[in-house]
Amino acid sequence: MLKGVNHQIIEVTKPSCEYFERVIFFVKPEFSSVSEGTLRERASTIAGEVGAPPPSKVRQDKLLLVSRLLCAAITGAAVTIIVSKLLFG
Repeated sequence: MLKGVNHQIIEVTKPSCEYFERVIFFVKPEFSSVSEGTLRERASTIAGEVGAPPPSKVRQDKLLLVSRLLCAAITGAAVTIIVSKLLFG
C-alpha cells in the first residue's frame, strides 16, 4: 500500500483477469483506518471480477465505426460533386 500526501493507494499488480497487468485503487479518506490486509483483499476481489466487454458491445462499437466512416465518405463525395459542379459546371 502506498501513502501519498492526499491519498492512500492500493495497487494490485497481478489481477486474475488476463486483460490487465495492474489495477490502482484510491482509498476514500474515511476508510484509511481500515487495515491494509482488508483493503488489499477487497481490491483483489474487485480486480478479479472485471472481465472483457461482452461480444455484443464489441460488435456494436464496430458497427458504429463502420457507419460513421460510411457517412463521412458519402458526405465527402457529395461535397466534391457540388464543388466540381460549381467550379466547372
